[in-house]
Amino acid sequence: MTTLARKVLGLGALILVTATATNASAQVSPNPDRDRTWRGVTNATALGALGAQLITPRIFYPAPEVTVGWKARWHLSQLAPIMTFTTLTLVNEVYLKDAAKGQRPGCDDTNFGLVENCQTYGAPSSHSFAAGSALGHGVAVFLVDTLKWSDGRVNGLSVATNIGLPFVLGGITLIGRSEGNLETGGQILTGATLGLGIGFLTGLMYAELARPECGYSGSLVCW
Repeated sequence: MTTLARKVLGLGALILVTATATNASAQVSPNPDRDRTWRGVTNATALGALGAQLITPRIFYPAPEVTVGWKARWHLSQLAPIMTFTTLTLVNEVYLKDAAKGQRPGCDDTNFGLVENCQTYGAPSSHSFAAGSALGHGVAVFLVDTLKWSDGRVNGLSVATNIGLPFVLGGITLIGRSEGNLETGGQILTGATLGLGIGFLTGLMYAELARPECGYSGSLVCW
């Protein structure tokens, strides 16, 4: 084979490799499908879980020498832990996700920022964090109100509102984020676990510091 033939073959191979590489780099992953119904449902359930904790009364059984029977008081001070969860959820959505850079299902380096459903990151899941924090808060408040302030007496309404309701709403939130292809399982579980832990610790401190009754007044609403 002559020198000229070798050069021609080499040039042809170089052109072929370059064209193949250019074609591969030009391929962009398709826009993944997202379920808009599940997106709306999980927005509602995550907010509902937080809202339910805000309006749930502190239910307690006072000492017999004071009064007899179950009492319920609505505390405006519950705004403090609820606003804490809400603020942390926003911090996660605005800052932590950009730091973690966890891609949503169907998103990668080729289509992120280029297609409609890959404009934001998904880890940790903000919806799961909000729902988990509401459940953690409810469980902590229930335990303190039952074991410390009610001498171990269990109230069914307290179980339903502090544990049952946020559990159901949180479950729907986690399932919906997965079924709607909105976030991966790991992103959902990470958000829920973080929320549950922070919610429990915050609820524990709140319920320990704020007594369930309204001082010496018989008001149904108090600080």
